[in-house]
Amino acid sequence: MEKILVHGGKTLEGKVRISGSKNSALPILAATLLTKEPCVLQRVPDLSDIHYMLTILGRLGCEVERASGVVRVTAESITTTAPYDIVRKMRASVCILGPLLGREGEATVSLPGGCVIGDRPIDLHLRGFEALGAAVSVKSGNVRVLAQDLHGAEIFLRGKFGSTVLGTDNVMMAAVLAKGTTIIDSAAEEPEVVDLANFLNKMGAKIEGAGTRRIIIEGVKELHGAEHEIIPDRIEAGTFLVAGAIAGKSVTLTRINPRHLEAVVHPLQEAGFLFESGDDFLRILPGNSRKPLHLEAMPYPGFPTDMQAQMCALLATTDGISVVTDHVFPHRFMHASELKRMGANIEMNEGTAVVQGVPKLEGAPVMASDLRASAALVLAGLSAEGITEVNRVYHIDRGYERIDEKLNDLGAEIERVKA
Repeated sequence: MEKILVHGGKTLEGKVRISGSKNSALPILAATLLTKEPCVLQRVPDLSDIHYMLTILGRLGCEVERASGVVRVTAESITTTAPYDIVRKMRASVCILGPLLGREGEATVSLPGGCVIGDRPIDLHLRGFEALGAAVSVKSGNVRVLAQDLHGAEIFLRGKFGSTVLGTDNVMMAAVLAKGTTIIDSAAEEPEVVDLANFLNKMGAKIEGAGTRRIIIEGVKELHGAEHEIIPDRIEAGTFLVAGAIAGKSVTLTRINPRHLEAVVHPLQEAGFLFESGDDFLRILPGNSRKPLHLEAMPYPGFPTDMQAQMCALLATTDGISVVTDHVFPHRFMHASELKRMGANIEMNEGTAVVQGVPKLEGAPVMASDLRASAALVLAGLSAEGITEVNRVYHIDRGYERIDEKLNDLGAEIERVKA
């Protein structure tokens, strides 16, 4: 096991190249199960979650080749059962249910594990499969879906805290090979859903409306192989924007889509930071003063829940009172207690953090509870006095490709050592 040591007080300056999107690559890798023909994916990030997904595909019988960000998957002959010993390591592995059901008419997958950020049920996924004509059973920790024929249906996918991204992905992948027309109402609008739909359409699917609340899918008899480049990771990009806000003189993000970052850029502008942008780059510059914020994490195109921990790290040293509410995962504030160990003044109240800015944070041993919390603690350490020791960094390796190296290239001083 490893830990990260962040030596605070260094100024960040320079360019950072953003990797392909984890949350896009995982369902797209799962979608390769829908055809017997080879699929080639470019800009696949080197992450532990990606490794787990490729392992799952291999256990299902796929031929998998990987080199320098390019992955080739051939699912010519596959099985339909994914074992617990692999699935338990990554919640997103549930997205293989849809393509297995669509292609083979059955799938058995262990109930997934994942981050400790509150209740993340898959009932909406299963409701969508049932609407398509599948029988669903849950027994001994396994989910089994079975259907002789899938048929189009109108499916409402909004849950208690908004639309489900993985649920939209899963139902969309099952529906592309169903007979007739499927309409997903209250679909997730995230760019990662659009990226999956674009890949499926390259494979021969007929999907319209991705990126809106209403997706229409005309079922086809079969899909074929395709090549596709994964979109840039907007959460990694947002994390580096916040790093630039916390400790940067001038930080430029390259190989990005600025439109995907508007929900992060706007509050940073309100906080006083300046931006320069082009077709595929974004530069953050310090403003004259830093202002507190009132933030609400919402489904896309709102401010992303995957960025609220990082923003809490920024607001911890922003003069005044900031209020951060998470409407997607109200219990996703385990980083607050760790930031308080560093001197932050944060009070929690039912899914809302009230942050009273302090002049500075102090380095301390802290514990990462999940992927985005671990990133927030690293960011907090950039400007903290002394050394911040972040434990359980395996969380950060799930979703950030060499974040310590990239920050060091910008001027940070970060060590990765044995715990």
